[in-house]
Amino acid sequence: MANVEIIHAYRHLYRGLLHAVQFSKPARYVARDQLRAAFRRDGAVFDPQGVAITIDFLDAAARSRGPEHKVLKNILMIAYYRLHSHPPSWKNIKIDAQTRKKETEFAKHARETAYKHYDMTIAMLNKSMGLCLR
Repeated sequence: MANVEIIHAYRHLYRGLLHAVQFSKPARYVARDQLRAAFRRDGAVFDPQGVAITIDFLDAAARSRGPEHKVLKNILMIAYYRLHSHPPSWKNIKIDAQTRKKETEFAKHARETAYKHYDMTIAMLNKSMGLCLR
């Protein structure tokens, strides 16, 4: 029975995401990848109430271009640029290997903690609203 609930939750969330981003190409792929990663993560706990609230949030984002739509759009944009800002190519890998040798402590710290505040903000949004956004 639990597997059926999880499958339905995944399908409802995915359908809600597609409607909320209006099937736009980069956003729907980022949303799909994040949803897959969330459902495949080890130690993930299924929260039916959180899923229901998130589906309502996605429906509100799909209905109008209000704050829900803007929040979702910004989350997906940050996720896209976080993953695709430096596409891997041999030239980039070679340059990264050379520059990381010369990298200062400050630059190393900045690179490692660039998204820490953003991740904390999303975690607080999830906690205060009962959402399951990532």
